[in-house]
Amino acid sequence: MAQPLKDMINATSVATLADAVATAREGFPRERFVAAALTGLGELELKARVGHVARALHTALDLPFPAAAEVLRAATGHTVLDMWSGWPATDYVAVHGVDHLDEAMATLAVITPFATAEFAVRPYLDRHEDTALKVMRGWAESADEHLRRLASEGTRPRLPWGTRVHWLMSPGPTLPILERLRDDPSEYVRRSVANHVNDIAKDHPDTALAILGRWHAEGGVHTDRVVRHAARGLLRAGHPEALGLIGATHGSGTVASLVVADTVTTGDRIPFTLTVRADAPGPLVLKYAIARDGSHRVFHLAERVAEAAGDTFTLARSHSFRPVTTRAEPPGPRTLHIIVNGKPQATAPFTLLP
Repeated sequence: MAQPLKDMINATSVATLADAVATAREGFPRERFVAAALTGLGELELKARVGHVARALHTALDLPFPAAAEVLRAATGHTVLDMWSGWPATDYVAVHGVDHLDEAMATLAVITPFATAEFAVRPYLDRHEDTALKVMRGWAESADEHLRRLASEGTRPRLPWGTRVHWLMSPGPTLPILERLRDDPSEYVRRSVANHVNDIAKDHPDTALAILGRWHAEGGVHTDRVVRHAARGLLRAGHPEALGLIGATHGSGTVASLVVADTVTTGDRIPFTLTVRADAPGPLVLKYAIARDGSHRVFHLAERVAEAAGDTFTLARSHSFRPVTTRAEPPGPRTLHIIVNGKPQATAPFTLLP
């Protein structure tokens, strides 16, 4: 079983941060910082752990923010940080630097190659808006892929785990960053750009489609992959224009057969087999949905490319009903839907048993 992410903020990560700061600030109370950071840490969840260590760092530094920021920038030159040791440092900047934009943004720029600072820039975008965004537009021109990614990731409208910055919910201000980075040589950066546009699509699908349509028409070395990844939410919803961006025709294709087990027990997987027939040459984007009263969840199934009308593809898949803490799945009737190029083409009932 994978280690919980919260456990990555631990004695080792705290010691690494302590060593980095101690090398940059003479007299830094290393042991006192470590003891304070570790006290009660095991009882906390991930983000609470980050904040707890950041508060201990603030107390131990005991400096005005500009001086503390200078120490943190120097610390990265002495000890190699990583995401888990550096995250509390970016959180410190997020909390204590909002009245010192220049020093704070310069510090985040230095730390982010070690511990990405997309969460920490949010208070600056909220408080300083255009001035902070101007700095991030400069980051989009950086030779460092981590800074270029931060320019896109930090300004995402719906950044997971990030605080909501309401003016970013309106598309427009961040488009120059996306335009600059859409065909970036780094996949790390391009994936952020695609996720950013996918965020836009959730609230402004027409705007997102206009952006992606133009990028598709203009081309680029990596454009097709960026467009496909950015359009994934619209493709899941079967949006005709999004399907057109990848060469698929909405509603084209039929399900020749569908076989699913009658029952599945909670904790097991339900197998199903289907055969899809192409109506015309071109891509077939296949999704499936599991529906019950009050719930209809869509999942990716496969993509196939037909060379000619009448081509058939048979797929065998299964869906897990393993219990998870984030979602309850009560026993009862279910319906499996097979969706071909955005249109439901076949259904089959089954029952989830306790």
